[in-house]
Amino acid sequence: MLLDLNKKSVDIESIAKKALEDEETLSELLEGLLSNKDTIRYNSFKVLEHLSQMKPELLYLYWDKFVEKLNSDNSFQRYHGVFIIANLTSVDNEKKFEKIFDKYCGLVEDRSFIVAVNVVGNLGKIARAKPNLQAKITSILLDVGRTSHKHKDLMKSGSIQSFAEYFDETENKEKILEFVRKQLDCESPKTRKLAKEFIEKWGE
Repeated sequence: MLLDLNKKSVDIESIAKKALEDEETLSELLEGLLSNKDTIRYNSFKVLEHLSQMKPELLYLYWDKFVEKLNSDNSFQRYHGVFIIANLTSVDNEKKFEKIFDKYCGLVEDRSFIVAVNVVGNLGKIARAKPNLQAKITSILLDVGRTSHKHKDLMKSGSIQSFAEYFDETENKEKILEFVRKQLDCESPKTRKLAKEFIEKWGE
């Protein structure tokens, strides 16, 4: 083991920089995602998530490994795949995401609420990276209230976060503003707060 990922607190940025220069370190992080130990798994994910933002082209080489996680029986693994794949779409010139669009977006109905709400919260990032998918993504985000999850109002907070990622370039501004205005009186405090901030920034 080159890394001590079992510590509760690790230097995410330092380890990420090391992984950029050392393939063995990167391999250890990828293996760490499969660890049975929560701390190792969590630390490995946080470093890889940071890498996927800082140097997405490096992790893009392992695209298939992250896609496999979307099919995992383990909700942690699906959660990891959701985040990292969203970050990698910024360098997806081969249009690999388009091939898994239905699989990824289908996780809006995942049995794990944490997975589902984070799919919703990451779709905006994908919409900005993939303008050709913006219309389809907008439809999904507008319809989160129809999912089978109990905490629908909290799901809508993810939609608002995602809309903020690409609102400046969308062709559906009025529909989005109408959706967000409706959340000003919803039951979720988080969603109400995000809706208020969104309207203050983007509303007339």
